Amino acid sequence: MASSDKTIDDSLYPIAVLIDELKNEDVQLRLNSIKKLSTIALALGEERTRSELIPFLTETIYDEDEVLLALADQLGNFTSLVGGPEYAMYLIPPLESLATVEETVVRDKAVESLRIVAAEHSAQDLEIHVVPTLQRLVSGDWFTSRTSACGLFSVCYPRVSQPVKAELRANFRKLCQDETPMVRRAAASKLGEFAKVVEIEYLKSDLIPNFVQLAQDDQDSVRLLAVEACVSIAQLLPQEDVEHLVLPTLRQCASDSSWRVRYMVAEKFVDLQKAVGPEITRVDLVPAFQYLLKDAEAEVRAAVATKVKDFCANLDKANQVHIIMTSILPYVRDLVSDPNPHVKSALASVIMGLSPMLGAYNTVEHLLPLFLIQLKDECPEVRLNIISNLDCVNDVIGIQQLSQSLLPAIVELAEDSKWRVRLAIIEYMPALAGQLGQEFFDQKLRGLCMGWLNDHVYAIREAATLNMKKLVEQFGAQWAEQAIIPMILVMSRNKNYLHRMTCLFCLNMLAEVCGTDITTKLLLPTVLLLASDPVSNVRFNVAKTLQKISPFLDSSVIDTQVKPTLEKLNADTDVDVKHFASEAIAAIAAEMELDVFRVVIPPVLGKAQEDAMTAKLIAAPPSSTNDNNLKS
Repeated sequence: MASSDKTIDDSLYPIAVLIDELKNEDVQLRLNSIKKLSTIALALGEERTRSELIPFLTETIYDEDEVLLALADQLGNFTSLVGGPEYAMYLIPPLESLATVEETVVRDKAVESLRIVAAEHSAQDLEIHVVPTLQRLVSGDWFTSRTSACGLFSVCYPRVSQPVKAELRANFRKLCQDETPMVRRAAASKLGEFAKVVEIEYLKSDLIPNFVQLAQDDQDSVRLLAVEACVSIAQLLPQEDVEHLVLPTLRQCASDSSWRVRYMVAEKFVDLQKAVGPEITRVDLVPAFQYLLKDAEAEVRAAVATKVKDFCANLDKANQVHIIMTSILPYVRDLVSDPNPHVKSALASVIMGLSPMLGAYNTVEHLLPLFLIQLKDECPEVRLNIISNLDCVNDVIGIQQLSQSLLPAIVELAEDSKWRVRLAIIEYMPALAGQLGQEFFDQKLRGLCMGWLNDHVYAIREAATLNMKKLVEQFGAQWAEQAIIPMILVMSRNKNYLHRMTCLFCLNMLAEVCGTDITTKLLLPTVLLLASDPVSNVRFNVAKTLQKISPFLDSSVIDTQVKPTLEKLNADTDVDVKHFASEAIAAIAAEMELDVFRVVIPPVLGKAQEDAMTAKLIAAPPSSTNDNNLKS
């Protein structure tokens, strides 16, 4: 019996330690203990968790914000640990307390957990336990509780009786009219979510007046959140109701005195367009879009400029081209020469997308002149955004008409003083090469690509080597053999060791796409030559390169050329060279054993057995026989 008691005590000892840590002065210990709450609850059992642990946690709410945040997060997943949904109400008191603390992040997490717990209540328990909690939060003295209350309406409303629903709508109206801006802001942010669960008649009679009032609030931080609710409400109402209930407020927001509200309208414009439908878009949203395109604030113009392509794409197809040509393009033309570089850059990122909508003739007549202006813009981001979206124009009119104007822009970007700009144009080069064709590339752009291999910034040289691989994938191994491999091999004789290392990096990449013949005939001799380089960094990169290209070489070449070179490097005086050489030797030996294994493996083995045997072979060290072969 004593032995049995000792076992029980031993099992509860770690729990006691964790509970002690919850009271410890060290914040990190308390935080660790909170994160292990599920372990404590499992050990205590459901009944003791409800009767002891939860009350204890409710009493310890006054703690550091970091600890409270972890507690709020844990309690959201505690329903099964207190006995399931029928006991979920035990989690409400600590979460209600957490929802009233001063720190916003803790309150938000507590509300998130309360929503999870509330959803797990039955409809009856929801009215008995969750709705009174919501009402207490609504009538709380501090604004913190009232802001938290806003997040609970949408989860409670669908599952309660009609009288309670009426109370909830009245409570939400009360929060929308609260004297504290933070509470009105919280109500505005949850208005769209609440609108989705309210019946259509009450949406019109109760919530839309709240929406109109919030959209006219004296605080712009409240008004801009009402714009988000506008999208949700417009999606829920029939077209005729949208016109007289929502549009007046939307027009008012689009010309609001605060640029932040107008910015939010610009950000949500395409969502609004989809919500109101094509007819209202044509009559009301097109003028609003024009108004925003010539807004006095650059931030608003930049935001709406990024929506030009999507807005035009969602126009009624029957009138799309006419509306773009007569109502949108004149304003877009003005933005091309906007004084603010961010506006021009935002427009350049989307303007090419108009080409497929307008067709070949309109693109040549009206868009092409704008593209040419942007390709000569003083801001590199503008030129870069045009070049990165050339595929849209290429599909409609071909790229030949732009090629002569493209070249100066590409050259300027390739030589830009900002290395990130150079990096971006490198990443677009393979796509450009495919669009411009091999002949144009060889004549005008190949030299640029080779120049990047000698750039003083490592990230550029690294991207340039990957670019070479993609170009070979584009134009083929035969092109590589004639056009770029001879120029890369010359780098192996450069006096600067960084260039010699870049040569190795290129050969690494090219071996993957050039095939066995070219790798053996052209690439391998240069790698072997660099094994005698005076700089140790080059020599250990030779070892890494030999390991990487060995899968593309015949076994006879590995035996006669690769292994002797690696043995020589394995005896090098530099410790790093020896390390990478020995790694390469082991990897090549394992690969060769694996190849032999694949040949002799019985065909009757299933895939699972084959995989298991393969894994076992890879994990095993190379056999002494193979070591002797490698040294011979």
